[in-house]
Amino acid sequence: MIPMIGDAMKKEHTLTNQFLIAMPGMADPHFDHAVALVCEHNDEGAMGLVINHPLDVRWSDVLQHLEIDMGPAFMDRQALAGGPVQGQVGFVIHPTQGHWDASVRIGPNLCLTSSRDILSAIGSGQGPDDAALVLGYAGWGPGQLEDELADNVWLTAPADPDILFKVPAEKRWEAAIRSLGIDPAHLSSDVGRA
Repeated sequence: MIPMIGDAMKKEHTLTNQFLIAMPGMADPHFDHAVALVCEHNDEGAMGLVINHPLDVRWSDVLQHLEIDMGPAFMDRQALAGGPVQGQVGFVIHPTQGHWDASVRIGPNLCLTSSRDILSAIGSGQGPDDAALVLGYAGWGPGQLEDELADNVWLTAPADPDILFKVPAEKRWEAAIRSLGIDPAHLSSDVGRA
C-alpha cells in the first residue's frame, strides 16, 4: 500500500507532480541537494520520493531478494534512496503505460506503482522501458511542507520525466535548477526574505 495516496480531498494549490529542489545549505542530510517528486499533497500533508540519491543497491539485488528473475535491461541500474521513512518499502516510478495492481497516477506522464507485478514485468522485459526503483519515502505533516517553502528551503518546478529518466542521478539537481532558468552557481546557501 502506498502511504497517503488515496481519496482525500486535494488542496486547490497542490504540489502533486512537482519537483521539490533543495536549496543549497539544506540542514537535513537526507535532503542535501535533493530533488523530490511530490506524489501526493493534500490537507493531510505530503508524500514524496527523492529521485537523485542513488543507493549502493542495484535492481538485481532487490529482484533477487524477491525471487524475481531479472533480464539484462535494468540489472545494473541503481535503486534510489527515496527518503528517511520506511527504507524497506519500494516504489517504481514510471510513465503512464501498462496496468499494474497498485498504481496511482501522479500526473499526466508519471505513475507510481508499489505492487510486485510491475517488478516481474520489468524483470521479464515486459514492463515500461523507463522506470526508477525507489526505496523509502519522505513525508510531511499538515502544513509542514508549506512552512518549509515559506522558509525558502525548497524551490518547486513541474515534474519533468526527462530529468527523471534521461539525466543521470548525480546531475538531476542541477538539471532541475536549470529547468527554472536558474544557474546553480548563482544560488546562495544564505536564506533570507526581502
